Formats: sequence, structure tokens, C-alpha cells
Amino acid sequence: MTGLFVVFEGGDGVGKSTQCRLLEQWARQRGLPARLTFEPGDTAAGQMIRRIVLDPATGDLDPRAEALLYAADKAHHLHEVVRPALLRGELVICDRYVDSMLAYQGAGRVLDLAEVTEIARWATDGLLPDLTVLLDLEPERAVGTIAEPDRLEGAGAEFHDRARRLFLQLAARDAGRYLVLPARESPEWIAGRVQRRVKELIAERAELSAAAGRIQP
Repeated sequence: MTGLFVVFEGGDGVGKSTQCRLLEQWARQRGLPARLTFEPGDTAAGQMIRRIVLDPATGDLDPRAEALLYAADKAHHLHEVVRPALLRGELVICDRYVDSMLAYQGAGRVLDLAEVTEIARWATDGLLPDLTVLLDLEPERAVGTIAEPDRLEGAGAEFHDRARRLFLQLAARDAGRYLVLPARESPEWIAGRVQRRVKELIAERAELSAAAGRIQP
């Protein structure tokens, strides 16, 4: 049985990394193999891309070049980390994925969203998460509180407002695959809601696997 792909999305400073770690801990406590990962940068090549796109010293970068760098990171990340872990049957927990590229490079940089979507789909060979957890919070209460912002975090209020709106629009278009939670709630409350949904998905996957086994000749 292939693994489960769970992605955490949302603006900067909403607590995605904390929730990724809490879900990994929960899974390991129950004996579930889990792989915690992130984008951009969780490969050797990705680390170099991450420095380019996030270091303020990079300065101005053509938005299309920025989008292509993020796409390159995703393609290699899936090849080296995500797909192998899913084939091993692991719970893959990823901090950011395609929605971040659409929100930041599409809406944030005001690029053609259909074009950015097509690039992202090609880079990932169409792999969708089984669940996307969107942690939602007003940017001024999240990224606006970061003392030393990186290149994307410091892109300005309008940039982050556009990104937030698109995150919410993406979730509304495919509600069955998303869990939208208010990031202002306590980490424990959020983690509980996420764990409940992941347990449901694991049970559904096990039921489907059992059903497939029953119809084998």
C-alpha cells in the first residue's frame, strides 16, 4: 500500500513547522512510519535553490525566474524524497508544496495563474496531496511579526494579502481535500483536528486495501 501525503500550507509565521513536527511525533508514537520534509530546500540541490530565492542578498529576481526555481526544487524534491517515501508506505508530512508556489509566485508576483499552475503540474507530474492543511491567519498577525524577514517574508503587505486570498480560494475549490483551520487557535487544538482527519484517511485507505484484497481471484 502506498503512503499518505499530507501537506501544510499557509502564510509565513502561521505555525506550519510546529504542526508538521506535532503530526510526525503523533505518527511515530503510534508506530506509523513518517517522513518529515519541507520545500524549498530538503535536498542538496534544493538547499542551493533555497538560498537564492530566500536570501535578501539576492535582491530583485525576475518573477518568472523565481517561479522556475521553485518548480525545479519541487521536481527534484519529489524525485529524491517524497515519491520514494510514499512507495515505502510512509506518512509524508511536507511543509509547503504546490499551493505555496501558486499563492506566492502566481498571486503574490501577479503572474498568470494558469501558466504557473501548468508549470507546477509538470514539475510534480501531477502528484496531489491526500490532505492539505491550510492554516489561515491575517498576514499582519503572522508574517508581520517576524523580526528579520527573509526575501519572501519581506515582500510587502499587498503581496501577502494576495497570497492569502489565493490560498483560501484554492481550498474552496477542492474542499474535500483540504482542512482549513484558524491559525490563531492553540497548537494543541489544531494538532487534534489534524490528527483526527489523518486517522480518518488512514482508516479509509485500510478499508479500500482490504476491499481490494477480497476481490482478488
